[in-house]
Amino acid sequence: METKKYLIETFGCQMNIHDSEKIAGMLRNLGYEETQDKFNADIIVFNTCCIRESAELKIMAKIGDIKAIKKQNKNLIVVVCGCMTQQKGMPENLKKKFPFINIIMGTHNLEELENYINKFNATHKSFSDVWEKEKEIKEQTNVYRTSKYNAWVNIMYGCNNFCTYCIVPYVRGRERSRKVEDIKEEVKNLVASKKYKTITLLGQNVNSYGLDFKDGKTNFITLLKELSTLEGDFKIKFMTSHPKDFSFELIDYIASNNKISKSIHLPVQSGSNAILKSMNRHYTIEHYKELVDRIYSKIPNATITTDIIVGFPGETDEDFISTCNLLEYCNYSGVFGFVYSKRKGTPAEKFENQVPINVKRERITKLFDIQHKIVKKLSDQLVGKEIEVLIEDKVKNFYIGKTEAGKTIKIKDEDLQVGEFYKVRINKALTNDLVGEIIKC
Repeated sequence: METKKYLIETFGCQMNIHDSEKIAGMLRNLGYEETQDKFNADIIVFNTCCIRESAELKIMAKIGDIKAIKKQNKNLIVVVCGCMTQQKGMPENLKKKFPFINIIMGTHNLEELENYINKFNATHKSFSDVWEKEKEIKEQTNVYRTSKYNAWVNIMYGCNNFCTYCIVPYVRGRERSRKVEDIKEEVKNLVASKKYKTITLLGQNVNSYGLDFKDGKTNFITLLKELSTLEGDFKIKFMTSHPKDFSFELIDYIASNNKISKSIHLPVQSGSNAILKSMNRHYTIEHYKELVDRIYSKIPNATITTDIIVGFPGETDEDFISTCNLLEYCNYSGVFGFVYSKRKGTPAEKFENQVPINVKRERITKLFDIQHKIVKKLSDQLVGKEIEVLIEDKVKNFYIGKTEAGKTIKIKDEDLQVGEFYKVRINKALTNDLVGEIIKC
């Protein structure tokens, strides 16, 4: 009997990438094997994102492409899940626009996918089931990991911050933390497998981990301390942090622990206090700079990356200049820059003083031009330095490594082990990557 095939279309952030690993685990548990050919698939799952309008439009187009395939293969099962379906009225809209969809589900009941597929196979009747409220966390063990030497680990779900531009709290629910012992057991097993050299902890705001327990003792630092006791050669990363909860104590602990990555993602969103207030971010640029100063003073080899939204409603030329100045101040090793787009159901959708699209495009271009020069300067400063690198691949005569900050390094050597850490001396900085050599013991 021929094995049935699955294809997962993933949109959005690291959280969704890891959700797709969970989906793959459930599908494989039902006997499906992966395919990249949509014409050869028996089931196609769209794991959606609605953080930006562009993502939603792309998803709609991708789903529409399946109509012709569904006509040829009437046994094809089409599933749509994730953040987009959690929006009010979206399941009805999807059913009307794409009647060939068989199963529509949301973020809160993702673990029910196996049951839903079995239900459809038994009845051959399409249905929608999107839970409005989040429920108790259900642990899942059959995750099919696809991120090579990195393992994503959820430590919490949901968000309580309600930034005015963001739809996440409405589609992911309130903050819910996993138990320390459950997280520690998962990480212990991942490290013991010796496949994973980086453990990346995931949450919409990892710095508020454990606060929902209300026990007065469980927080993000206590979790990091527990995970750091595990034996093995691995690094702990985490994302995403919120500056309002990113403490000096956390910075000091990162500085003191060799198992925690010194690459820190600290989204600022804007360099203007007026815009930050309008965004409901609950910190000032002065406080943010204090955090950056503390990071660089306590962790000299630290690298910082950030997120920035350009063209938020009411953003003036002066506000944007403040953001550009912040780039220079913080010396970011990477910036994820986005043009603001309205998200239905968020407060900012109704804000006045929307910035014209041509102004947004000019600003994002200027932002990336500035950041490109900063990255080039930082790369040049690495020449002659010795850093730790994880070797991830071999291409022809070169090994390809990654720094903690995600910078690619080419190393010409004869006998390195892919998936291991090495000390590397940087010899040259190219446009997009570095060239180095192994430091022999």
